Amino acid sequence: MADSRVAIVTGAARGIGAATAKRLAEDGFAVAVIDLDEKQCADTVSAIESGGGTALAVGCDVSDAGQVESAVDRIAAKLGGPTVLVNNAGVIRDNMLFKMSEDDWDTVMNVHLRGSFLMSRAVQKHMVEAKWGRIVNLSSTSALGNRGQANYSTAKAGLQGLTKTLAIELGKFGVTANAIAPGFIATDMTKATAERVGMDFEDFAKAAASQIPVARAGQPEDVANTVSFFVDERSGFVSGQVIYVAGGPKV
Repeated sequence: MADSRVAIVTGAARGIGAATAKRLAEDGFAVAVIDLDEKQCADTVSAIESGGGTALAVGCDVSDAGQVESAVDRIAAKLGGPTVLVNNAGVIRDNMLFKMSEDDWDTVMNVHLRGSFLMSRAVQKHMVEAKWGRIVNLSSTSALGNRGQANYSTAKAGLQGLTKTLAIELGKFGVTANAIAPGFIATDMTKATAERVGMDFEDFAKAAASQIPVARAGQPEDVANTVSFFVDERSGFVSGQVIYVAGGPKV
């Protein structure tokens, strides 16, 4: 992998984003670690740098167009033009439909869908200029529908449509776009879901694992490994696809 290649990972302070940022650094990318609070990115950046990699912490609200443009400009100036983008930033505001507020709906849409659109729009110019690029969007098995997640399920399904359209529009420039739809992954977000339903997280994870064919909960590194495959130089004929990283089939 050329030393000059730069990757951006959003929501990279913890969980799947942090694991992905570390994996891409291992793969030879300089990594821009984006999260809402720049200080929260310190652990991820430190882990990458202690392993001999290059990383830059960037604070950015991905749903704010001005902040996104400024962040991408800063990354390009400090590290070089980014040609890999992993849209991972996400939030949950779970509730049943009759209790879901408009703010619950808008917040989830803004971070997942608007954020991925704004980041992709800002980064694609660097990819087109380089005639090479990789976009990976984080969807979810919730895209197939999930009780108490009308907002999240809709956003994650929408990301699959965005992915396929980006693949069509950007393919001629050497840019691929793919999506990963994780199943149950042990992260702070799934811990928050356990709290919402009033379960101890260990019991919650065991219950989830009992329904998974490989009989275990997923780890952030499971998703990071799939990101690594999608952004590999050798994966240029794979585009517009959704891989369910869920320990079994999801249909």
